[in-house]
Amino acid sequence: MRRIRSLRAALTAVATTAAALGLTAVAGAPAQAATPLPAHVFAPYFESWTGESPADLSAKSGAKHLTMAFLQTAQKGSCTAYWNGDTSLPIAASSFGADIKTMQGRGGDVIPSFGGYTADTTGTEIADSCTDVDQIAAVYEKVVTTYDIPRLDMDIEVDSLDNSAGIDRRNKAIKKVQDWAAAGGRKLEISYTLPTTTHGLAASGLAVLKNAVANGAKVDVANIMTFDYYDNAAHDMAKDTQTAAQGLYNQLAALYPSKTPAQLWGMIGVTEMPGVDDFGPAETFTLANAKTVYDWAVAKGINMISFWALQRDNGGCPGGAAADNCSGIAQNTWDFSHIFAPFTSGNTAPSNDFSLTASPASGSVTAGGSTEATVKTAVTAGSAQTVNLTVSGAPAGVTATLSPNSVTAGGSSTLKISTTSAAVNGTYTLTVSGASPSAAHSATYTLTVTGGSGNQCTAPAWSATAIYTGGQQVSHKGHTWKAKWWTTGEEPGTTGEWGVWQDLGAC
Repeated sequence: MRRIRSLRAALTAVATTAAALGLTAVAGAPAQAATPLPAHVFAPYFESWTGESPADLSAKSGAKHLTMAFLQTAQKGSCTAYWNGDTSLPIAASSFGADIKTMQGRGGDVIPSFGGYTADTTGTEIADSCTDVDQIAAVYEKVVTTYDIPRLDMDIEVDSLDNSAGIDRRNKAIKKVQDWAAAGGRKLEISYTLPTTTHGLAASGLAVLKNAVANGAKVDVANIMTFDYYDNAAHDMAKDTQTAAQGLYNQLAALYPSKTPAQLWGMIGVTEMPGVDDFGPAETFTLANAKTVYDWAVAKGINMISFWALQRDNGGCPGGAAADNCSGIAQNTWDFSHIFAPFTSGNTAPSNDFSLTASPASGSVTAGGSTEATVKTAVTAGSAQTVNLTVSGAPAGVTATLSPNSVTAGGSSTLKISTTSAAVNGTYTLTVSGASPSAAHSATYTLTVTGGSGNQCTAPAWSATAIYTGGQQVSHKGHTWKAKWWTTGEEPGTTGEWGVWQDLGAC
């Protein structure tokens, strides 16, 4: 997966001389007993370089488990890993430790991920960078013991797929870590995240798994990135996920002939890219696609659903290109997370838990007016704890607040919604999130705005840099437009009656 390397990380990497070479092996550290992941888990990627709190976004989105991206060295040739290669974010409790403990206390967890696009193209993926298998294994062990986590992820793509020496070192180090964990009675899983074709792994990705088998390294999950195909073909992204996974299933069946069909499907994970991927609008994963993939994943019994990335799960840039902070399509914040969150099953309920509801759950307001709802909490297990409340999803011209914004479970808060005359007609979903030290829940409030300045356009906003093909619809200046053929850079409303854009009328 892609990320933009932060300026701070780039500067510290330049300033840092040969990294601390001798990371002491952690063979003597206790292999404590982390809580195993559920048999079926939704764990979207979290972009750890943004400065945001993973525990906070976990609570707001409803994604109890997160895949944390990424761990890598500060510079090529180093054997010391940092979060995002940033020397101010070492593998230590000071880096995300409190957040991870909070998530674990709520019945969730994180999956630290090594590699990623930037590391894999700069030689800073730990097994590409470090030539000492024991030191690579020591890094893996340090992550496991520092954060007490049950799974490590290896995101291997682009250049790292062609580094045969790095592939072999990585799998040898994984085998060492697995032996260490087994000796200490710890259950530790390994997942490989790999690019895919629409019909299974390419030869380079398959070679990574073959090398793992040859080295005796157990791969618990083969997680395929079902996006960025770059094949200039028409795509039904949900169907492509299914054919890619079926191809992977066939490949795994050949690699692991003793496994049953259920066990093979239980090794498979899929990672989507909500909305527009790096290729462009021709590869757009929609909310309808997400529902189809969810139903398919439940029926097949696959291990994991993920997506890149949690911070993209919002409609902040409809009609735009792929970005790390928005999906490029019209959606409510956390729509994809809410579809996939129920996939997580088999985990233990918190000992102290609560429920959260909005009453009424919907309402209508005339632009310029206001309305209210009551947010109710109740103790459902154990004792009452403090619940911190937040609300998100309010569109332009709408303000939503909570009073008070913190209650003891069993108490209630008032959701106050006010609008201006500039609010656009339409129906919107507001998400009220509640987080306590041991649990997190959310509730939705459906707001309908009438009498405002125009209607809510449902088609994605036109983008001057996007590529459109015949039949695709966009919104622009309050109208919906349909492309008659391939086009890019031509503004709707300027191409004339015989031009590429057909005016379908006001939204």
